[in-house]
Parts: sequence; structure tokens; C-alpha cells
Amino acid sequence: MPLMDHLGELRRRLTIVIVSVVITAVIIYFATPTLIDIMMDPIRRVMPSDADLMIFTTLGGFTIRFKVAVFFGVIVCTPIIIWEAMGFFLPALKPKERKWVVPTVGAMVALFFFGMVFSYFIIQPAAFGWLLDQTAEFATIMPDAEDFLNIFMLLELGFGIAFQLPLVIFYLSILHLVPYKSFREQWRYVYVGLLILSATVTPDASPVTMVLMFAALISLYEVALAIARLVITAREGKEALYWSREDYAERS
Repeated sequence: MPLMDHLGELRRRLTIVIVSVVITAVIIYFATPTLIDIMMDPIRRVMPSDADLMIFTTLGGFTIRFKVAVFFGVIVCTPIIIWEAMGFFLPALKPKERKWVVPTVGAMVALFFFGMVFSYFIIQPAAFGWLLDQTAEFATIMPDAEDFLNIFMLLELGFGIAFQLPLVIFYLSILHLVPYKSFREQWRYVYVGLLILSATVTPDASPVTMVLMFAALISLYEVALAIARLVITAREGKEALYWSREDYAERS
């Protein structure tokens, strides 16, 4: 396709995504009080029993509800966002690679929501518990609703996106963009990279959050490599574990 056609296709897909998110967010806006209550549930377990969320500005309530509506609008529309993104890159794939599109979209959506669920039940109580403990010994905690919910949403999105790592590793391996043996031989460097990634995508500066994300990413990395090894050996034989991209292209 010519460049302008590519830009036209990109605009069409972005329009679908934006319109879907806006419509969903408008509908969700009216349910935001209930959603905020659900968001605060894992945090209340570690908050002082007499502490309630506080808003310090006139527009604070509307701003929070707007952010929460957009946040859940994006979450609900995640399958559409991923599908449109994959659809844009689909023409660049070979015919035999296109059969992976639907399973990939399903896996991306599942991993995104798995990351969010992991954050909700494991990370949020641990992160907020550690952070509030740093304050309780010398000051009274007055929970700012916007601050608490911003951190909550950043953690949820951060873990949802970070949990896409297995797919990246899987496709780099089976498409031989990075030889499988390189992932196995350079595991020390990969682990250091995952540690840096964990420190980068966690917005609360909590060592508890960073360590938990690091442990989760290592587990996902190893699972992705194990699955990639099974696929490569079943499809192309054990010798393919040492192929480069050029080797793969020659045999395709």
C-alpha cells in the first residue's frame, strides 16, 4: 500500500478505537461511584479503620469520575484496541503467520486481564500497605481520593501491559528474530533487564511492588520460553532452536 493509504488505514482504525472508548466511557460514567468502591476494596484492608477518601477541590469529584470512566472505558475496549492494532499490521505478515492472529489477540486480552487481576488481589494491598506504613509512625493519614485512585489505575495498567511480555518472548523465539538459544544463554542479562523493567513500570516506588512484579515477570518469561521450545521443536525440529532469522527465512 502507498504511504497515504497506510495513513488512511491507521486513521480509520484509530477512529474506531477512540469512538468505542468515548461511548463506553460515557455509559460507564454513571456507574463510577460503584466502580470506585470496588477499586478501593483491596486498599481499605490496609487503611486505618477511621480513614475515608477525601476530596480537596470543587472539581475533584468530577475529575475523578471522569478519569475512572475513561480508565474503565479503555479496559472494556481492550479487545477492540488489540484487534485493531493487530489488523493494521496483518498485511505485513506471511500467510502462514496470519493464522496466529486470532490466538494472539485472545492471548493478549487474557494476559492483560490476568495482569490486572494479579495487581488487584496481590499488588494493591501489598503496595498500599507498605506505603501507608511509612506514614503511620509520624503523621495522620488523610487519603486523597485522586492520589489513591491514580496510583491504583497506574498499577493496574502497568501490570496489564507488563504481562504482555510472554507473547513478545514467544514470537521473538518462534519467528527466530532472536534465536531461542540466545534467550537461554543470556538469561542473566534478561533477568537484569526484567528487574529494571519492574522498577520502571511500578509507579509507587515501593520495593514490595517491584519485587512482586519481578517475580511474576520471571515466571512468565520462563513459561513463554518453555512453550516456544515445544512449538519450535514440534514444527521444525530441535535444530531450529539454534536458527537465526536468516535460517528461518531460507526454510520458509
